[in-house]
Amino acid sequence: MYEKIVQLKLTSPKDGKKYMTDVLDTEGIFRLIESVPSHKAEPFKMWLASLGKERIDEVFDPEKAIHRAIEYYKNHGYPLEWIERRLKAILDRNKLTKV
Repeated sequence: MYEKIVQLKLTSPKDGKKYMTDVLDTEGIFRLIESVPSHKAEPFKMWLASLGKERIDEVFDPEKAIHRAIEYYKNHGYPLEWIERRLKAILDRNKLTKV
């Protein structure tokens, strides 16, 4: 895990000064959560397992990913017409850029 940690200069909210701070990318954060041997980490581990299952299900049934995207946009207040145009634009772009 330690080889995945890098340091970046980040501004401190307390004094506004920049300090070298240990940071991880998204994958590193998930790996860190998995490695924590505490019952308090269990809700996060269950959440990660749930996300993993959802994504694997979407690999086998891509329509589930489309429904998830539609729900995401609806929950963020986008109108149905906009959602339809967005999904069509994604399909059109994929047709144009397909190698």
